[in-house]
Amino acid sequence: MAKPPAKKAPERSEKRKDAFSIFLDEVSRAPITIPILAIITGLIIGGLIVALTTEEVYAAWSHSPIEAIQVGLRAAWSSYSALFTGAIGNPARIVDALKGGDALEIRRAFNPIFESLTKSIPYIFAGLAVALGFRAGLFNIGAEGQIFIGAITSVVVGFALTGLPAIIHIPLALLAGALGGALWGFIPGLLKAKTGGHEVINTIMMNYIAFRLSEYLLRGPLQRPDSFNPVSPFIQDSAKLLRFFGDPIRFNLGFFIALGVAWLVYWFLFKTKWGFDFRTVGANPNAAKYAGMNIVVVTIAAMSLSGALAGLAGANEVLGLNYNLALAFSSGYGFDSIALALLGKSHPLGVVLAALLFGTLRNGALQMQVSAGIPIDIISVMQAMILAFIAAPAIIRTIYRLRAPSAVEEEIRVRGWGG
Repeated sequence: MAKPPAKKAPERSEKRKDAFSIFLDEVSRAPITIPILAIITGLIIGGLIVALTTEEVYAAWSHSPIEAIQVGLRAAWSSYSALFTGAIGNPARIVDALKGGDALEIRRAFNPIFESLTKSIPYIFAGLAVALGFRAGLFNIGAEGQIFIGAITSVVVGFALTGLPAIIHIPLALLAGALGGALWGFIPGLLKAKTGGHEVINTIMMNYIAFRLSEYLLRGPLQRPDSFNPVSPFIQDSAKLLRFFGDPIRFNLGFFIALGVAWLVYWFLFKTKWGFDFRTVGANPNAAKYAGMNIVVVTIAAMSLSGALAGLAGANEVLGLNYNLALAFSSGYGFDSIALALLGKSHPLGVVLAALLFGTLRNGALQMQVSAGIPIDIISVMQAMILAFIAAPAIIRTIYRLRAPSAVEEEIRVRGWGG
């Protein structure tokens, strides 16, 4: 009797191919894949914009396209080199400073990286504010106004209260900033819960009220008597957040407070009953109501807590950096926080990492403009591109040929976005 033909063993290359396919499938499923690829793509597009908007590139086209490409690549490289140096520091300068042993030169060499961390502090607070709202199904676009109100209330407590020790004065000033922001979040939250008024419209209107109110106060009751400029008096020394190093480094206690608040937000959202209620209402308000959860209370509480976090961003700017309040002190932190929450997937850890990225880009942009002659607005373009790719992940999946998610994985419901 003839033996049946033996089955052919699978080729080793096919096994490797299957393993590689499984690896790619797992990578495409990872929640961090899209944000990382969005950042990389944004940086690539930013480099292309730099190359295409450099005058030397157009001049090189008259000689040869190859030379134009080389000039464009050099322009992009010099721009990102300046960005890195301005945001992290010059490695050679750091080594020389450490070898020299001069304390001032060491601080100057390490100042860029510490300044990047400092600029990330308000981004952490504001990003957490928007992320908390997203988790509860609310779109808090009023973080910018809440930052202003938090700054106003904290600066009043900072300069008006005298004779207090720092261990009491600083917490009071921070609490005042949080309460000011919470009030500015409470109002649209109440309108949303009681009347159904859309929080996007209400928070936008609250932004304008906050801007004009701060302008009135700084030109009137809060204006420093000895100044013609619309600025408030300086806060008391007892209200200033501790700075860990001498000039020119501005790195202060606010960074660790921000990290502590991020941990508290994580603990609140994922380890407490209230956090579970927030996430359930954000995921499916009908199911939450059927389960007996109080939608009205959750909505008001979520917007109030979101506003409190944004208010802390304003308080940090006053207590840790500026020591007084001036018009237009915020560099759009509240509006950038929307991108931070999206980039961080509304998770506290993701928000912190995204805030560090944005703080680094913002800090390095100035050096890029000075050294390479590239407008600082290119950073805003890069951030906008990253946000666009985060909001439209199908573009990233198409570019990098990632597996499309199933219908269940793709389904996202956020009431505050008009759903």
